[in-house]
Amino acid sequence: MTGRDCGTRLLNGLPCAPMKKKRIAILTGGGDCPGLNAVIRAAVRTAINDHDFRVLGIQLGFEGLLTGSAVPLTAESIRGILPKGGTLLRTTNRGNPFSYPGPDGTLEDRSRLVVDNVRKLGIDGIIAIGGDGTLKIAQKLCDLGVPMVAVPKTIDNDLASTDYTFGFMTAVEVATDAVDRLHTTAESHDRVMILEVMGRDAGWIALHSGIAGGADIILIPEIPYRPEAIANTIRERQREGAKFDIIVVAEGALRQDGEVTYLDKASRRLGGVAYQVAAEIAQQIDLEIRVTVLGHIQRGGSPIPYDRLIATQFGKAAADLIADGKFGRMVALRGEQIVDVPIRDAISNMKLVDPEGQLVSTARSLGVSFGDGR
Repeated sequence: MTGRDCGTRLLNGLPCAPMKKKRIAILTGGGDCPGLNAVIRAAVRTAINDHDFRVLGIQLGFEGLLTGSAVPLTAESIRGILPKGGTLLRTTNRGNPFSYPGPDGTLEDRSRLVVDNVRKLGIDGIIAIGGDGTLKIAQKLCDLGVPMVAVPKTIDNDLASTDYTFGFMTAVEVATDAVDRLHTTAESHDRVMILEVMGRDAGWIALHSGIAGGADIILIPEIPYRPEAIANTIRERQREGAKFDIIVVAEGALRQDGEVTYLDKASRRLGGVAYQVAAEIAQQIDLEIRVTVLGHIQRGGSPIPYDRLIATQFGKAAADLIADGKFGRMVALRGEQIVDVPIRDAISNMKLVDPEGQLVSTARSLGVSFGDGR
């Protein structure tokens, strides 16, 4: 009942029942990412200040919806979290309610338990902050009637329907700083320095940081490489007087005749491609080779101002979506505008680097090799 409706009833001598505040919930799923806390902060403040909602924080992603693990989120509890990395609510890559490990190790569908717990907690809408995996679960729960909206999060920047995801630019800045630092030691020792960055299926971090840092060779999943082409590029640079080389390689890069490199095939955990590339070219060139793997350094730490800004806008927009009853939608960045799109569209395909696109073309014009012999 709105305040106007209540006033009308009072004027007519009728009782006016107090309005029940809506209760919304926020969860973070998948890997951590710079800017998660900024989204939470903006969503909570908007929910309280603009819509008079109560807010719950679901701990450990969808795992928390299975266990009913929730904490109140208030203006006090979110104070000071804007510049902090990680997530106030903690997160996990596990806990998929549609494929949850049972007591005997077999996978079970526990999605109905989530539906029941959402009802028991009195939740009127959920903001799910995550990448492709989290959003796929959110869409399936939405199909079961759970009121979901989504915020795109991944440092890989591989979600469709949005120009950028928060966390990506912070990861690029970290990787670019590493390239800058490797330049000085590579030049001092006449070495080939190989930097491995994140990027399972999409090479956006490697491409952006490689161009921004002045890398000589960039290896990405979208353009399979040949070791002999990498070696030829290094020899050609030597003939032109270059005494060192910088190679930036995405963790999901693969040979033209090979497959991605796993640290653990069972869990599909990527890693080690930089060492593979080093071994493949070591016998073909006469320079020392050193490898640096950034790993989770790209995920940690404080988000840069750009990511804080878009994360804040995403959080505000997500709270507004719930207030407007626009469930099954994801907030997205288009140019300078925050819009909303169907979650289903965002997860329909991955946003990959176009091998013939403008950024790759720019890099090639600058003399950057992609290890494909072009």
